[in-house]
Amino acid sequence: MDSWVNSAEILGSDLPLELSGTGNRRALLMDALREAVRSGRLAPGTRLPPYRSLAADLGLARNTVADAYAELVAEGWLAARQGSGTRVAERAAPVTPVHRPRTPERVARPVHDLVQGQPDPSVFPRTAWLASARRALAAAPDDAFGPGDPHGRPELRRALAGYLARVRGVRAAPDRIVLCSGAAHGLRLLAEVVGGPWAAEAYGLPFHRELLASHGVGTRPLGVDADGARVDGLTRRDRAVLLTPAHQFPTGGPLHPARRAAVVDWARSTGGLVVEDDYDGEFRYDRQPVGAVQGLDPEHVVLVGSVSKSLSPALRIGWMVLPQRLVAPVVAAKGEREPFSSATEQLTLADFIESGAYDRQVRRMRQRHRRRRDQLVAALHARAPHVRVTGIAAGLHAVVELPPGTERSAVRAAAWQGLAVEGLGDYLHPGAEHASRDPRASRAHRAGGADAVRAAGTADASLVPHRDGLVVGYATPAESAYPEALEALCRSLPPAGPPATTPAPAPPPLPAAP
Repeated sequence: MDSWVNSAEILGSDLPLELSGTGNRRALLMDALREAVRSGRLAPGTRLPPYRSLAADLGLARNTVADAYAELVAEGWLAARQGSGTRVAERAAPVTPVHRPRTPERVARPVHDLVQGQPDPSVFPRTAWLASARRALAAAPDDAFGPGDPHGRPELRRALAGYLARVRGVRAAPDRIVLCSGAAHGLRLLAEVVGGPWAAEAYGLPFHRELLASHGVGTRPLGVDADGARVDGLTRRDRAVLLTPAHQFPTGGPLHPARRAAVVDWARSTGGLVVEDDYDGEFRYDRQPVGAVQGLDPEHVVLVGSVSKSLSPALRIGWMVLPQRLVAPVVAAKGEREPFSSATEQLTLADFIESGAYDRQVRRMRQRHRRRRDQLVAALHARAPHVRVTGIAAGLHAVVELPPGTERSAVRAAAWQGLAVEGLGDYLHPGAEHASRDPRASRAHRAGGADAVRAAGTADASLVPHRDGLVVGYATPAESAYPEALEALCRSLPPAGPPATTPAPAPPPLPAAP
């Protein structure tokens, strides 16, 4: 295609949109719009002309402009709502330098967000979800609009039974599935029914440990290494163990096959329960799918899942796949009526799964997350080749490993850059953190191994090595904001230097900005 140049006024303003170069015209138009937004020539909230008008002004096919608008909406540069046309997204405002506050605490709101835990909300499949909602409501039986069943809607339980068997290797009939408002709600119910104490991975969500503690269930840490949780540390006293076998959170990596078998053997021999948090099992990139541990023994494993990573945390829908003996107690603990998840949303999700829209959304998000991950790895390789990125074969986040003693200073440096990101130490179990500082644990381990450590009354510190790092959620930012977030991350990392042999002392307070 020959080089060409054309222009059009945007809503009668004096700002021209110029397209020049060779190649695909849709790509040229998208590049021109991105540049106009990035440079500030198109301010947030600016309404763009209808695609038919812009196509006529630029001499392009209508479908070319319509497709460019749709893709830029998906990337987060533009926003489209029925009745208000297409506008420049508020989040697409160019990042401008701001005067640094004197202390990090004065940063009211971060400019960039790389905190793990949620997908970019702009990519929620609104059109497909609306189509499922219409079909589900049209076909809904009358009892769907009456008092809720604490088991959850049978339509969704049937759809989940088929989907989880096909995708995650789960063995369960619909009557083994109890719907809840998310993984946290499921853990609350299990804590009430099973009681404590529980074992939990030394690295994990503090929120989950706090939630269990609030229901009278204490947790003790199991060491974590490259093969996942050290399940050989389980005892007969443990009533349950909370694991993330498909992708250890947050360090990454699946539970080793030998340990998967071992934890099931422990549950069978002791009557204990394995609680499998399957929080992002569908998102894998450089490895074969890892089936759920539940498939090895449905009578001793509870699988807990939700749509918070695959669709949105705003949809308060989760599930528990339970051993038969726990179904009635969990339903009783939940109550006579379904107080959390909307029946109409359950019906919509059932249609969304049955129609194949859920599979399409997962595939789309898998490609998007993999591209984001590759961008993160490439940026760190170019700007900070001295750091390692781990846990990247699956999931929505990665761990950027740092030299010992530099994690807290890196988090503070990120705050200076207006970047929200968390340190790996934020996820370490308090018991493991205490053990890592207790010399009795390391002495006992060297002298007599794990049995001697337990005799000393502490956790095995050698199984929870001190690690400094940042947990980077690469799925969270909008497409237009992601490059700037990566730049801020790279500027926050400690410089290259000789590896430290011991943890460095805490850095001095940040100096006041001039």
